[in-house]
Amino acid sequence: MKLGEGVEAAIHCAAMLAGVEGEATLSGAAMAEAFGLSPSYLLKHLNMLSAARILESVSGPAGGYRLARPAERITLLDIVLAVEGREPAFRCGEIRQRGPVRLDASAYVRPCGINVAMLKAERAYRAALAEARLSDIVADYMTEADPRSVAAGCAFVERHQRPQKSSSTKQA
Repeated sequence: MKLGEGVEAAIHCAAMLAGVEGEATLSGAAMAEAFGLSPSYLLKHLNMLSAARILESVSGPAGGYRLARPAERITLLDIVLAVEGREPAFRCGEIRQRGPVRLDASAYVRPCGINVAMLKAERAYRAALAEARLSDIVADYMTEADPRSVAAGCAFVERHQRPQKSSSTKQA
């Protein structure tokens, strides 16, 4: 299974936003700069996260993004589904019923064993992602990463976060 690069960007942005203080925000441009990504490319993924209510978009000159709920209530599965969609990675096209050796439909009443196995793997994969909380990933990073990396990341967030004067600037 191969996930798009957008999943990595989305998870890193959500993790970065977990470090924003209170109601403050980070701009999409700042996050794009932090990860060396095109702002327009990242904006597409940030909008997906906003639509899934993982992030909250705040308008105005001090606007940007922040987590829409506590990091303890955001899982990697939430983020992956927001970016990649809810469809399983494997989609059985029933190719066993095509080609010159196909039989009458009555020969295919049992589910395709390949599809059954792939969907079982998908359920296991999703269950593992559902157990991985954004807050745990951030906490692990803060305690296990190279201190220079932690300090640089924290300094970046501190430098680029945008304090909010009131919570009435929220967009729907």
